[in-house]
Amino acid sequence: MAPRDMKILNSKRMVKRWVMPGILVFFTLMLILCVLWWRLGGGSGDAATKITIKDLKVAADIRPALSVTTAVPVSADWLETFSANGSIAAWQEATIGAELNGLQLVEVRVDVGAEVRAGQILAVFSSLTVKADVAQASAAVAEAGAALAEAKANADRARKAQGPGVISAQQISEYLNAERTAAARLEAARAQLLNQQTRLKQTMVAAPDDGVISARSVTIGTVPAVGQELFRLIRAGRLEWRAEVTSEQLRLIRIGQAVSITGPGDIRARGLVRMPAPTVDPQTRMGLVYVDVPANSGLKAGMFARGAFELGRKRAMTLPQSAVVRRDGFSYVYRLAPGNTVHQTKVQTGRCQKEAMEILDGLEPDVRVVATGAAFLVDGDTVRVVDPLGDQSGSPQ
Repeated sequence: MAPRDMKILNSKRMVKRWVMPGILVFFTLMLILCVLWWRLGGGSGDAATKITIKDLKVAADIRPALSVTTAVPVSADWLETFSANGSIAAWQEATIGAELNGLQLVEVRVDVGAEVRAGQILAVFSSLTVKADVAQASAAVAEAGAALAEAKANADRARKAQGPGVISAQQISEYLNAERTAAARLEAARAQLLNQQTRLKQTMVAAPDDGVISARSVTIGTVPAVGQELFRLIRAGRLEWRAEVTSEQLRLIRIGQAVSITGPGDIRARGLVRMPAPTVDPQTRMGLVYVDVPANSGLKAGMFARGAFELGRKRAMTLPQSAVVRRDGFSYVYRLAPGNTVHQTKVQTGRCQKEAMEILDGLEPDVRVVATGAAFLVDGDTVRVVDPLGDQSGSPQ
């Protein structure tokens, strides 16, 4: 193909690529302008139907930003509380240990979690050697008793034979001393027997009180040393919540005060203050409050729990929580002004209960505020007030 023909072909391609789309865009814009001119009244002789750009701007300015509902503060009688954290612990935990040395454990009758009664046998040690010691001590008592009987008979004869030329005073004294010695030996033998009988009794490990076994540290076949822990017992199965409170809160605590306790899994229980701590930790400035936990509450020793101390009832000015907006660390509400415009107002909040929040400061009791949709508003917005029943209003309710 000749160079001239190539130039002509390239020119045609350029016309198709750029000129034709430009023509289409031009006609499209002209069509849009004609439609707009007609919609704005350019094709009608009625001047009353014309809308200027200024009118459009005013109409856009007064258009409601959002449909909202409103509310006014409500006075309510609320229970005043303060919260604290702490752990569930045993009221008193008894350690049950071995009282004998060198004996093998042959039986364990309870496990962790078992409820036991005072005197119930928990474990048994081998008693063969102890029983032999008891038999030996019993024989020693019998022998000492026989010796005392003989010494007593000799002493009685010596007393009757007292007189000149019958028996010497020295012999009488020897018989009387022998009687006293035999009596002392009998008492010693009886004490030894009692000791061996006590050891035999100690081969049966008994519960010192009613309660729940919280730990077991031995197994059958072991030979624990004297004093080694065998079991741990929660006395009476009684638990307490040890709440950590500040020194300021500690002065508000009273014995017998009601406490609502919430544990893991939303376990709930009602407790009573048994005793506030007499001292405060000098490092943390926190004090402990001991709260009795009712039996069968579902709470277990070692659990972490949160509680609320009930201080009494107090009047509160409340709003729905949806009316309070938190921004930049502060709380705000939107007051409704004439013309259905809203004004952002900073408030101080207090307690929360269910869907309501206490307003401590920053709002008058009779001011109407936006109840729903407040999170989507800014200061100066115009809103449409919608009655909760569905009626609409163009003015503040």
